[in-house]
Order: sequence, then structure tokens, then C-alpha cells
Amino acid sequence: MAEDKLSKIVSLCKRRGFIFGGSEIYGGVSSIWDYGPLGSKIKKRIKDLWWKTYAEDRPDIVGLDCSIITHEDVFKASGHLDGFNDMLVDCLHCKKRFRLDKIEHVKDNIYKCECGKDIDTNVSKPRKFNLMLRTNMSAIETEPYWGYLRPETAQGIFCNFQNVLSSTYKKLPLGIAQIGKSFRNEVTGGSFIFRMKEFEQMEIEYFCAPEDSDRLYEEWVEERYSYYINKIGLKKENIMKRPHAQDELAHYARGCTDIEYLFPFGWSELEGIANRTDYDLTQHAKFSKKDLSYFDQKNNRKFIPYVIEPSAGVDRTFFAVICDAFHEEEVNGKIRTVLKLKPQLAAHCVAILPLLTNRPELVELAKKVFCDIKDKLPTQYDDTAAIGKLYRRQDEIGTPFCVTVDVDSMTDKKVTVRDRDTMKQERIEIEHLIEYINTQLKA
Repeated sequence: MAEDKLSKIVSLCKRRGFIFGGSEIYGGVSSIWDYGPLGSKIKKRIKDLWWKTYAEDRPDIVGLDCSIITHEDVFKASGHLDGFNDMLVDCLHCKKRFRLDKIEHVKDNIYKCECGKDIDTNVSKPRKFNLMLRTNMSAIETEPYWGYLRPETAQGIFCNFQNVLSSTYKKLPLGIAQIGKSFRNEVTGGSFIFRMKEFEQMEIEYFCAPEDSDRLYEEWVEERYSYYINKIGLKKENIMKRPHAQDELAHYARGCTDIEYLFPFGWSELEGIANRTDYDLTQHAKFSKKDLSYFDQKNNRKFIPYVIEPSAGVDRTFFAVICDAFHEEEVNGKIRTVLKLKPQLAAHCVAILPLLTNRPELVELAKKVFCDIKDKLPTQYDDTAAIGKLYRRQDEIGTPFCVTVDVDSMTDKKVTVRDRDTMKQERIEIEHLIEYINTQLKA
């Protein structure tokens, strides 16, 4: 059933313009995906909501947008060049390569490949592969100057810590937020957009005094858990907090909790919140020979701040939103597919649909209604099919309200508003349409 749901979601995403395979007309590239017309809108809504909630509405957090290409020494300091590796093993039968921790362990040194054959790690020995993507920043190919595509957005924030302090005059605790692309050259399974080589992150590095870090860590875990339920609209039964055991923690971490979501293939990480201690600023101070400490004037002391890091994936959030909203229900003996998205995340909030396209005056009125609304709410106009098909199309892409302009609209100046979830219809005066929809959105 889970695989069936996943295949239906993947099919819907391609059919309706949410997600396309990268370079698909040339055969595609493994774990590379493109967001289509509707997917790019929902993705932007997810990012805008996060950015407004944290970088705009909170006085203790500021925003940043760092470069993707990063100096090699940054990743020497962070430990990525030496320690950012996966143990990979090759199947000698099907010639595919797998992460050793992601395939079935049979016994001793024997693992089971997806092709059904055994992999003997005494013969096909696991090898370390660095996940960093290197790029030549020199204009002369024979004289390379190597940089790296960042594997996370965090390091640019650490490098700019003092720049932000001196330019904003902010005091600790202080968060620096960033949304941006990251790159990891990792082997991925068939889990759609859950794990990709190019992905987008929403990260906050929250700098604080060491003695406040445990309390702030717990507060951020609760804040981010609540955000997914109350702001994003995920069902509570599909989301949970999973604290890391002591042997799971990174060597520098004082604590870490994953927010996990019940994807069609099982529980997996949606976001990680970690108390990274003073490791990052200490490392960058050591390698750069720059002072990255903070002077607390109130208490007349100097220290290296601790960092609490809530790190969320845009793509995983998108995936969870679509999975959570996906519903199939029987209506009049037929299956209706509907995305019950939270309205502020839907690609379109309203769809304007003329009942008859062979009546020019009806089409003209429908387009006028569309023009009156489109600057106030995300709105789509569609007259490319019969009304039944148009309703089903809007159900599949998650549009909360369909507004039908019919023959009676010419005389009574009313339109029919159809609710996506209940399919109930109500006649509303055109002049009160925006007010009505806004009221329904707040309900």
C-alpha cells in the first residue's frame, strides 16, 4: 500500500506539473529533479512562510544569503574535506553502487543487493567516497584553483558571524537564517525527492551563551515541532520527535533531535535540531586566525558562543506536504483524487471557471472576475475543459475554491463558489466574493 501511494504521488506530481525528472529528454540524471509550474509555486510558499516566520517576524533573527561556491579552507576547518564520507560497496552482479548502511545485512560480511544477489564485502570491499562536489574557480584549466559547492548552508553563516554582529549591532542570543541550495554527491535510493544531489535548505544558526544552550535547544525543538503542525498543517499522527541516542551524536554535539515524518516508505528525518556547542566558531577561528568570540558587555566577559541549529529541508518539507495532503475518496462511484493543502501553501487559492466557453459574454465576465481578484489572492483562470473536468483538475492540484461563472451570473451578478474539501457550493454576489473567500480562509 505504501509503495502504491508513493507511485500515485510521483505520477500526480509529474502529470500536474509539480515535479519533473532533471534532463528528462536526455534520459534523466539520477537524483536530480526539476520543479514545474505548480511545484515551484508551492515550494516558494513554503520558503516564504518560513522566512517570514523567522527572518522577518522575530527581532532576534536576521537573514543572510551566502554564496554557493566556497573557499576550500572553509571545509578544511569544518571537517568536511576529511570526514564527510560515505562507505560505498559495489554489486559485482548488477554493477550498482550502494551505501553500506542502506542495504540488507544478511550475516557476517554478506549483504543482500536489490537485484537479489549476495554482496560479499570480503570480495567487493567497501570504499570511502567524499560527498563534496569540487569546482575549478580558475579561468585557466591547466592552472586550477579549487573551490567547493557547499554541502550545507551553515558554514557561510559561521564565516559571517562577526560581519553580522558589527553591521547589525545585535546582542546575543541572535539567530542568523538562510535559505539556499546545497550539494552532496551521494548515492541515493528510489525515494523520489527525499534525498537528492542538489537540494535546498532552510537553516538557522542561533548563537547564545553556553549556559543558555540547553534551555534554548529544548525551546527550538518544541518550536519546530509545533511549526509543522500549526503552520504547515501536517497531521499530528504523521510527525514525531526522535532524540538521538548518545552513540548517534556527532562528536561536537551536546544534543540532537530529529523531527520525523511518516513518508510512504516509513519514518524518516524532516528536520534536525542540534546543540553544536562552540565547535564551529572555534574551528573557523583556529583555521582563519580571526577572533570569533563575543564580548558580553552586561556581564563583562568574553566567550565563544554556542550554536543551536534547526536545519530543515525545503524539498523534504514539500514532499511531506504533498504526502499529507494526498487523498483518494469515492464520489458517485468514481475515485476523486484531492490534495487537501493548507490554503496558504496551495499554488492557487482560487480558480475562476466559466461554465460555457461558447458564450463570449460569459467568458468576458469570468475574465473580469479573474482580473479583479488576481492581485489580491493567488488566482487561476481556466476554460480549457468541461466544468466537471475543471473541478477534478483543481482538486488534484489542491485549489481550495472554484468560482463558476454561469448564465445566471449575467443577471443576478452572483457566482457559484465550490469548496474543495466538502464540494459544497454556495451562490455569492460578485462584489462580495473576495470578502467571502477571505472569511472562509480565516475559518
